[in-house]
Amino acid sequence: MSSIASPEIKIRTATIDDAHTCGLICYDAFAAISAAHGFPCDLPGPEVGVGLLSMMFSAPGFYAVVAESDGRIVGSNVVAEHAVIYGVGPITIDPKVQNAGMGRKLMEAVLERAERNGAAGVRLVQAAYHNRSLSLYASLGFDVREPLACLQGQTRERSVAGCVVRAALPADEADCNALARRVHGFDREAELAHAIREGSARVVERGNRVTGYSTHLGFFGHSTAETNVDMQALLASVESFAGPGVLVPSRNSALLRWCLANGLRVVQTMTLMSTGFYNEPAGAWLPSIVF
Repeated sequence: MSSIASPEIKIRTATIDDAHTCGLICYDAFAAISAAHGFPCDLPGPEVGVGLLSMMFSAPGFYAVVAESDGRIVGSNVVAEHAVIYGVGPITIDPKVQNAGMGRKLMEAVLERAERNGAAGVRLVQAAYHNRSLSLYASLGFDVREPLACLQGQTRERSVAGCVVRAALPADEADCNALARRVHGFDREAELAHAIREGSARVVERGNRVTGYSTHLGFFGHSTAETNVDMQALLASVESFAGPGVLVPSRNSALLRWCLANGLRVVQTMTLMSTGFYNEPAGAWLPSIVF
């Protein structure tokens, strides 16, 4: 991409050589904002930030940009391009130089990329306590779509009657993608196929029919199901949720109450925001931290 320059800030395409520096900034930024509000950091350590951005800066389906000031990297942003809807994040700025307009420039860079590529829409998830990010995204045209509760723990109910949960297989992809299209209006075929290859994907069956799936029951996975019962079966099928937890739409009161009655605890609240295509999901669903 062409550089977006100002007297102080330059935005350019990221390379794998930038991942270590950007990963350390990513951790520092998340640790600073979460500590300021009394919440646990989404990343357990600097090495996790480095590993996450090393993957995103090099894997197919991601596009990343970095911000430089006086020749020094001070932030980065990533957009996932695996589906007709793009997902943004993580966007992080060095805590020592925040509030200087870098976040806006990093967001404008990935939004311009999405527009050039003809994405149907762009989505992201932000921490509800982060007032600055909410203000930035709203000013850039993002609409609030769904309040989310990040939940962690193990459900007391370890199974749901009538539901069978098993590892997803390549032969399940067509059914899962068709389900996603019925619920959301689009599928996430590439993410699902990758999760099946990695062994993290699960499906739930009722009456020998696939009625739900999850790419990974955790912060970076999404789940889609016909009904709350199917989603409950998926949630009950694991010992705990990867990372900070799963993101349950708070307006799905029945599912949220089931989770709380089963001993899951709220870690934090978050907000799903979008630009472009969006329709109300016609089923049960859990977004990932990207969307």
